Amino acid sequence: MARALPSNKRAIQLAIFIAFGGFLFGYDIGVISGCLIMPDFINRFGEIGPDGKMFLSSSRQSIITSLLSAGTFVGALGQAFTSDRFGRRGSILIWAAIFTIGVAIQTGTEYSVVQITIGRFVAGLGVGALSAIVPLYNGETAPKALRGTLLVLYQLQIIVGLFLSFIFDLATHHLKNSASWRIPVGLQLVWGLILLSGIFFLPESPRHLLGTGKAAEARKVIADLNGVPEDDALVDDALEELEFGIRAENDGGKATWLECFSTRNNLWKRTGNGMMLQFIQQLNGQNFYYYYGDTFFQSAGTELSPYVIQTILGAVSVAGTIPALRLIETWGRRRSLLTGALLEAACAIIAGLVGHYTLAPAGTPKAELTARNRQGGDTLIAFAVLHVFSFSVFWGPTPWVYLGESFPLRVRPKSIALGSATNWLWNFLLSFFAPRIAEDIGPLILLVFFGMLLFGYVYVYLFIPETKGLSLEEVDELYRSGVKPWNSANWKPHLIDQLHKEKPADAEIRGSAEKQSAEQPETNV
Repeated sequence: MARALPSNKRAIQLAIFIAFGGFLFGYDIGVISGCLIMPDFINRFGEIGPDGKMFLSSSRQSIITSLLSAGTFVGALGQAFTSDRFGRRGSILIWAAIFTIGVAIQTGTEYSVVQITIGRFVAGLGVGALSAIVPLYNGETAPKALRGTLLVLYQLQIIVGLFLSFIFDLATHHLKNSASWRIPVGLQLVWGLILLSGIFFLPESPRHLLGTGKAAEARKVIADLNGVPEDDALVDDALEELEFGIRAENDGGKATWLECFSTRNNLWKRTGNGMMLQFIQQLNGQNFYYYYGDTFFQSAGTELSPYVIQTILGAVSVAGTIPALRLIETWGRRRSLLTGALLEAACAIIAGLVGHYTLAPAGTPKAELTARNRQGGDTLIAFAVLHVFSFSVFWGPTPWVYLGESFPLRVRPKSIALGSATNWLWNFLLSFFAPRIAEDIGPLILLVFFGMLLFGYVYVYLFIPETKGLSLEEVDELYRSGVKPWNSANWKPHLIDQLHKEKPADAEIRGSAEKQSAEQPETNV
């Protein structure tokens, strides 16, 4: 039968929609930072200070913010169970519903700190789970030539969500009542319902369907994703390749959590790489600029409010993620990570040393700032912006791309869960300890990130292979081949060649069987 002309339009549309889970991720992280300094929020959830005024203590702020991180860690691990049991599609809908319930609990809070923190934890369950499921689903449904680009969409949605949360905080913070924080927080109900609407059109992952013995359903999904009829030769070939690859991946039966770290097929190395990239990503230093950006800008003598500063950094992040959509497939994964580590390391050491030697002490009145202080502040701001931009181009999206494409089917949800949970664990630790460290050593904390970025460069060079342009099954073959990471860009897969060698032999056997059957006398039943 003649092949129909395939189209990636449907797969791209689904990838864009499902990446909206990243929007929830970014928006939820960003929105609370603005709420914590809104007067009505402080009056409702703060404490009475010695002067009789309400204030939000650092410990109470920590509780409100850290409960989200606790929920995300649990959710990232929990999705591994739902993704296998209920499928990728069902798992997305379950955790989107949990997120929406958490937002409703927060929005309905009047004066109870306990209620709003519980709401943060419940919403965090959904955010954490979706942070793992979205790369999992997009990695399994995206065409291999576009997989990197479509996985970068996830990071782009995170940054867009973060940016819009700053915009809404900026727009509502001047309101004198609870609308100042209820509007930006409550809008998350809309975002959750948008993702829940996917129940009407999201297909299940064809790889998951084949892995659970539902070949007929997998055929329908493959045909839909490629825009061709179910009986098209392209669908037959795709099914054969997936089935062959999945059999090779799953040889040995269903995996346990321990198998994620087994020596079989280098799974320990692959899981370790996914976790290590997430760890290095969190210690790139870019989050520090979000926490202390207002201090840096004030040191340069600016009158900008913290809301405006956050919005500026958010806009820079969005601008940086857009070129990553192309660079991830043209430069590849390794080159992006190596280039980003060097650029960010340069920004970190310059900003750290300039800040340490030229900035005025925190709290210095603007009228007392010297020309040296202002020049140092301007330099630090410039390299802070470059650092955030470089992160958004390279280390922001690439670890998520790598996480979504590096594991065989039987351990994929578990290994992605471990990588995502690592991200959330270090996100929590950084937000908890960085302010205390910075209080003691100031901008010199950026030298810690400088050292981590140099470590990241070495780690990527020695351990991270190039996976650009490979199907998920070919990525598995890459690891099984034992090729050195620094030679992996020139490696060529042989999985399909092996399949094509087996097909003539199978055809010959079938032909012989049909001939023997024809020679047998007809039997009446």
